[in-house]
Amino acid sequence: METLIETQNEGTMDEVRLSEGRREVLQRIKEYERAGRFDEDVENDPPAPELLPDKVDYLCKKFSSKVGRKIANIIGDKYFLNLIKKDILVIDGVTGEEHLSALKNGAIITCNHFHAFDNYVVFHCIRKALPKKYLYKVIREGNYTNFPGLYGYLFRHCNTLPLSSNRRTMMNFMSAVNTLLKNGESILIYPEQGMWWNYRKPRPFKVGGFKMAYKADVPVLPTFITMEDDERLDGDGYPIQRMTLHIMPPIYPNTELGEKRGAEEMKEKAYELCKAKYEEVYGIPLVYGEEK
Repeated sequence: METLIETQNEGTMDEVRLSEGRREVLQRIKEYERAGRFDEDVENDPPAPELLPDKVDYLCKKFSSKVGRKIANIIGDKYFLNLIKKDILVIDGVTGEEHLSALKNGAIITCNHFHAFDNYVVFHCIRKALPKKYLYKVIREGNYTNFPGLYGYLFRHCNTLPLSSNRRTMMNFMSAVNTLLKNGESILIYPEQGMWWNYRKPRPFKVGGFKMAYKADVPVLPTFITMEDDERLDGDGYPIQRMTLHIMPPIYPNTELGEKRGAEEMKEKAYELCKAKYEEVYGIPLVYGEEK
């Protein structure tokens, strides 16, 4: 079933045919935005099995984990580079590359989350600045435990750090994150929490990732991806999004404040940078919940 929707691109309105499933997601996004439910999932995902401690090797200590990681990175790189080559995953450019020097000793990288592939957009644009050439990604529990096939394999092996509803697993997660940051690795987090498909605004941030940065005494490097409608449509009948990655100045922990206040300060600064970038690129103020 399809329905007609309107998309806005630089003040012009165009009609496109959108699949029923995506129409429902966009409608849910509008409802959640008006209600201020910014951290809630909008996708119709099934319940996720609990991730137990013995089911994840965060630091890739096992030989089988090392082999799986190597294979997954080769497969993933080939897959996504092919999408870029075919102009299906469209990256128009990068701004702020001078700030990538903040990655030399490890950092928490933040980004808005609007597509399953946006993590590769970040990696593709910053990979040359990563001293150890890997980018770790924090992912939701269901992405690790629920996905079959190729995507499931990549979710489990491509340097991913899954969250968990299990307390013991989360203790292992926090320990691994701190170890990786202390070892100079960089970790991508989505401080908005859930993915809102093709949503262009920055959403309010959660503080967890900033506490990780503060505890490990590493900077936060905020990034923000802006989008522009392509003339072509994707498989759901929505315009393919042409993406630009904006890299903002790094935010360093203020060690005099303590973890709680220091992490909050980093969170607020990162959000303000993303808000300012949104308003600069799109030329409109950031307002939530307004009727179009």
